[in-house]
Amino acid sequence: MSKPLEQMIRHEGGRVLATLVRLVGNIDIAEDAVQDAVVDALRRWPVDGVPSNPAAWLTTAARNRALDVLRREAKRSTKETDARLLDDVSLAVREVTSDSMVRDDLLRLLFTCCHPALAVEARLALSLRTLCGMTTSEIASVFLVPEATMGQRISRAKKKIASARIPYRIPADHELPERLPAVLQVVHAVITAGHHSPEGSLDARSDLAAEGVRLARLLTELMPDEPECTGLLALAVATHARRDARLDSTGSLVLLADQDRSRWHHDEIATAAEMLDHVVQLHRPGRYQVEAAIACLHGIAPEFADTDWSQIASLYATLEFLVPTPVVRVNRAVAVAYARDPAAGLALLDESDIDMAAVEDWHLYWSTRGELLARNGDAVAARMAFDRALACEQNESDRDFLLKRRNAVVLLTTQ
Repeated sequence: MSKPLEQMIRHEGGRVLATLVRLVGNIDIAEDAVQDAVVDALRRWPVDGVPSNPAAWLTTAARNRALDVLRREAKRSTKETDARLLDDVSLAVREVTSDSMVRDDLLRLLFTCCHPALAVEARLALSLRTLCGMTTSEIASVFLVPEATMGQRISRAKKKIASARIPYRIPADHELPERLPAVLQVVHAVITAGHHSPEGSLDARSDLAAEGVRLARLLTELMPDEPECTGLLALAVATHARRDARLDSTGSLVLLADQDRSRWHHDEIATAAEMLDHVVQLHRPGRYQVEAAIACLHGIAPEFADTDWSQIASLYATLEFLVPTPVVRVNRAVAVAYARDPAAGLALLDESDIDMAAVEDWHLYWSTRGELLARNGDAVAARMAFDRALACEQNESDRDFLLKRRNAVVLLTTQ
């Protein structure tokens, strides 16, 4: 099976699952049915050829599998439950109508998974695992937690759904605002993983980057008066605009400072900036608007040397006030290092309030520390930091880049 074919099946899988859950109302049956359909596709498509509409093929195959399961369960069940299961079968063979404003199946299921009865972490993990086809390991990397911890969160979420009999139903329109913050977090994580895949090469999940833009656009159309929806869309568009410059011709990672800006999609950056200019006039600031402003400032700088690092550092300080996470702190340290000097950036990384337990196994914390130490003239400490970074889990592109940087620093220590 070719890699492009595997990627296409994985990309379509989330949407197929979303459609199937809407039809059968049972996520476990839907997941099993989609998995069976995917296995069948991996076996048949290389021989018979890829169908003209892969998503429709997968949906039909998964739907038939789900129907078979429901019918078998109906035959084995007691008379008391026969009616319910047969109703499920009936539901699965007809289109389900809804008065909900949410028309996209994947977005519908996103709102469904973000049920307020579940812990926020569980909502995010379940949504990413179920809808985006992300592995437990990938999700753990995004949230800087051990894989076992993330696996437990997903398992607990499913058990909570079963024990509390939380229905997989499309939430009513008045329920959407309560669930929106978690949905925004999921789409933000999708965008992040799409541009910096936790596993494989940097662009291994580029399908998620495009999907993140699509979902953010749908959210903005659904809730045009919610400034954070527009902020997230502006962030998604401005970030996605740099997609063609992140890797060189050999597939190696290219840092922002070294990217060929002629390969950026400047029309998209301009569109993102226009969206942001419009939404900030609502005077309801939020996390995603701040992140979009940072992305736009990077995007409008003609050259790396023209970057307004002072403003970016100030925006990161605001972002850290809104979202006090190690990820934001590390990015703020980089901005401060460029706006002032490497020592100022290192001082931020050394502050006692940073959650060292969260960054201990995060390679980007240690690689950032290594870069700042090298720029500050401490090649020995920089080498040690890069060694720590290489000891952490990371994708292949990051590992190759870190090896080169570590070796370059080693040369400095031997001169």
